[in-house]
Amino acid sequence: MKYLDEYRDPVLARRLLDELRRTATRPWRIMEVCGGQTHTLVRQGIDELLPAGMRMIHGPGCPVCVTPLETLDRAMAIAARPGVILTSFGDMLRVPGTDTDLLSLRARGADVRVVYAPMDAVRLAAENPDREVVFLAVGFETTAPANATAVLHAARLGLTNFSMLVSHVLVPPAMTALLDDPDCEVQAFLAAGHVCAVMGWTEYEPIAARYRVPIVVTGFEPLDLLEGILMAVRQLEAGRAEVENQYARAVRRSGNTDAQDSVRRVFRVADRAWRGIGQLPDSGLELTPRFREFDAAHRFDVGGLRPVEDAACIAGAILTGAKLPTDCAAYGTRCTPRHPLGAPMVSSEGTCAAFHAAGRTPTRSTP
Repeated sequence: MKYLDEYRDPVLARRLLDELRRTATRPWRIMEVCGGQTHTLVRQGIDELLPAGMRMIHGPGCPVCVTPLETLDRAMAIAARPGVILTSFGDMLRVPGTDTDLLSLRARGADVRVVYAPMDAVRLAAENPDREVVFLAVGFETTAPANATAVLHAARLGLTNFSMLVSHVLVPPAMTALLDDPDCEVQAFLAAGHVCAVMGWTEYEPIAARYRVPIVVTGFEPLDLLEGILMAVRQLEAGRAEVENQYARAVRRSGNTDAQDSVRRVFRVADRAWRGIGQLPDSGLELTPRFREFDAAHRFDVGGLRPVEDAACIAGAILTGAKLPTDCAAYGTRCTPRHPLGAPMVSSEGTCAAFHAAGRTPTRSTP
């Protein structure tokens, strides 16, 4: 890639749309898994330019959105303790917990700090030996290598005041859970290119074969997405169900094996709760027993938590693609980016935030 504009060329976009209209003979339904892809589709209006009847289903690929409410409540209970510095990426601060959010907690005096990498939290722990420094570690496979590296570095430094509250989730189990739902309408997937840059796509091959669904590893720019959709439609029209790679400039089949090795040294696969979706077996990562001393959930006993979701929020249905944000009675009224009821409205990768930023209203929603 020489210039980013190459992947935003309107002339090429029109050609891809024309080819898509010539190719599609049925109203196919394709899910993009990644929230970053959702924002591009909605911001550029691509989802509204597809052939008549074809629909993009927006999936659960926003790590902030699927972080369990209990994890947020636990993070806030830890942050409220004296002597604790709780660190997090900025998009977690306004995600609503049961009673409040991290930003409000900071306004009331808790030491909650935004960091740009987990190593920043390790550095804070080294500089503040008399304080407990906790990093709220959320994300898909994409952020797991950096978090693993931070734990390994803290161990080498011998830090005893650094820990992570881990809420890592994995993409393939979420895809199979969606496909196992008898009401699932997904006929093909656009897989998240950055996840596959780390993990490769071998994990997707059994899914494509078992469920007979095309899976196309796709980038994040408009032309990436249009080409990925076209590749998926070509498979659907031909009756094929394979894994193909649109994002060849960044992804190879084996992924980044060094990053994978770091993750395996620090984490192991575990059951994980997904906000709005529920418990999914083998769908997340947790620290191995060797690194249990860095597990904030083990280090801090915060007592019995009773997470309660806002009854007006339909985030679960939105995350699974069963509903659009514009189907929610609270969308744009009780629930806005400044006053979100659920994570999809506040996260930079949330579907509700994407629709709101694009000015989508119930009368203008995608069919």
